[in-house]
Amino acid sequence: MSLLTLFSLFWLSGYSIATEITGPTTVNGLERGSLTLRCAYGSQWETYLKWWCRGAVWSSCQILVKTTGSEQEVKRDRLSIRDDQKNHTFTVTMKDLRRDDADTYWCGIERTGTDLGVKVQVTIDPASTTASTATPTMPTSTTFTALVTLQETSSFPTLNSHHLDNRYKVLKLSVLLPLVFSILLLLLVAALLLVWRMMKRQKKGTAVPGERPLLCKPDLAADQSLPQKGHHKALLLCPG
Repeated sequence: MSLLTLFSLFWLSGYSIATEITGPTTVNGLERGSLTLRCAYGSQWETYLKWWCRGAVWSSCQILVKTTGSEQEVKRDRLSIRDDQKNHTFTVTMKDLRRDDADTYWCGIERTGTDLGVKVQVTIDPASTTASTATPTMPTSTTFTALVTLQETSSFPTLNSHHLDNRYKVLKLSVLLPLVFSILLLLLVAALLLVWRMMKRQKKGTAVPGERPLLCKPDLAADQSLPQKGHHKALLLCPG
């Protein structure tokens, strides 16, 4: 087979000369992350449409997103493409990567006849366990619970040591005051009773227990009227 025939087969199958369009051989992304790659082209393809295609076979790959011939970014689903015509490069971005996004892709330029393209292999690494469990809802839930707890505790003020001391003093006074009043009342009743008994005994002419007995003096007038002879008892005159 001649070299001309081999060159014709490569041309028809979509493989281009390196100076026409170039790109990375392999790019790698993380699951649920994003990746961006850049393909370069010659100045003669500045205003041509650029596209991003998926599929191992060039002739049957599926174009996922394509430029409009300007530098305006074009978005479609999780993909976007933007042509930088001044620097003769176009950028492709894949977001929210999935494990099944790993495949063979192509950076291409649309032209009359057979399009130009360069193959790019995309691989996706699985997300780590730590990243998958660290969901943003957990901190939100913890903060909300802490706020509710602060609101609940603020509505019920706690008693500190000062409040407890005051309550103890009030309770102590409320118990001691009636007790002291009762003791004083009992002492007053006892004193009144003692005075009453002393007055009653004085009226009867008896001495109060614990005191000296009353002194009586002889009644001379009554004693003179008694007979002179014999024994007789002297009459005593006692006060009261």
